[in-house]
Amino acid sequence: MKNILSSIVMFVVSVVVALGIGEAALRFKNADMRNYDIEMWRYALELKKRSDDPVLGHDHQRSKSAVLQSVEIRTNELGLRGGPTPPVEPGQRRILFLGSSVTLGWGVPEKDTVEARLQEMFKAQGDNVVVMNAGIGNYNAERYAQRFLTELTATQPTDIVVHYFVRDAEKLDAGGGNWFLRNSQLAVTLWIAGSRLFGEAGEKSLVDHYKQVYEPSQPGYQAMLAALKRLKDYAASKNIRVYLAMTPDVHDLVDYKFDFIHERMKAVAGEDGFRYVDLLPAMRNLKPEELWSMPGDPHPNGLGHKLMAQALFPALQLDK
Repeated sequence: MKNILSSIVMFVVSVVVALGIGEAALRFKNADMRNYDIEMWRYALELKKRSDDPVLGHDHQRSKSAVLQSVEIRTNELGLRGGPTPPVEPGQRRILFLGSSVTLGWGVPEKDTVEARLQEMFKAQGDNVVVMNAGIGNYNAERYAQRFLTELTATQPTDIVVHYFVRDAEKLDAGGGNWFLRNSQLAVTLWIAGSRLFGEAGEKSLVDHYKQVYEPSQPGYQAMLAALKRLKDYAASKNIRVYLAMTPDVHDLVDYKFDFIHERMKAVAGEDGFRYVDLLPAMRNLKPEELWSMPGDPHPNGLGHKLMAQALFPALQLDK
């Protein structure tokens, strides 16, 4: 019996030591911030918090800062990216961007985001305009509309830009994971590897996935429609101009496969009274190495944000 117990203890100790060495090795390897999955995990750990609102799932921590993927991301008193929200001034135009990680500007310095670029473009022509960034990673239309209506109406926007991404009609779970996934890079790495090994992969499966997402009977699609309608109704009651900026998936912009989503959302925008701006023409035919934030990270880089700002500026100019 003593020999059996001794063997069990030795086995447990060996496993714990091996896991500890593996965790330490991974943290050392990922210290260069070049692992996209781990940087997203750190983002959830350092800048997000679980929300009491079940629709949101999570929210930004307020007045926090972290260096993620070698870029500083700071949040203000409202959880928006950037410095303190400027107070309302008479005659001031206030443009609020709603969206997910593309809107946030994942992997892009704050000064190079679409919001900051638009701010500078308006400033250059002497306009009193404030552009605010309410993007949060892993949000969809249901979440960012809910967040605005429950947390951000005090920003008093004169304009709302729904920075819509192709996946914003997906139904998202609350997330959070277990203790190991929240605290261990090794556990996260193994979980991601398993998901990719046993899950579908490739462009064809992604096209099939989105075709299913945009089936009118899908709950995520219906939630997206309802969220945009709530946003439209609120905007109409407050005389707020609303825009839908359709952001493409940037995996392959040369042989683009998701035009059907753009056509669908153009129709939705028209029905709801959103001014529709398609950002695909501004980026079409660019290759991943030109546009991706870094290898393995399909978020638009600074060039992508510049092109989006240039495409949006004329549409926003119409309401000067």
